Amino acid sequence: MAKFSSDLDLTGDTPVRVRPRLGEWGPSLVPTTSRKKRVRALTVVALAAGLAAVSGLMTVFYKILQGG
Repeated sequence: MAKFSSDLDLTGDTPVRVRPRLGEWGPSLVPTTSRKKRVRALTVVALAAGLAAVSGLMTVFYKILQGG
């Protein structure tokens, strides 16, 4: 069974001597692994905050509709 991995390091176990230098084969403005991790964490926080805001608004509107 394949194991799911969230490792963002695409070079893996490749020896350093055979890895292409940044910008050699592709764009030079590639985001770093740490930046990808930060964006992933911020996305989770933003989604949780959005869900909390929508839940709060639903509660407020429900109470208004119930007359209290």
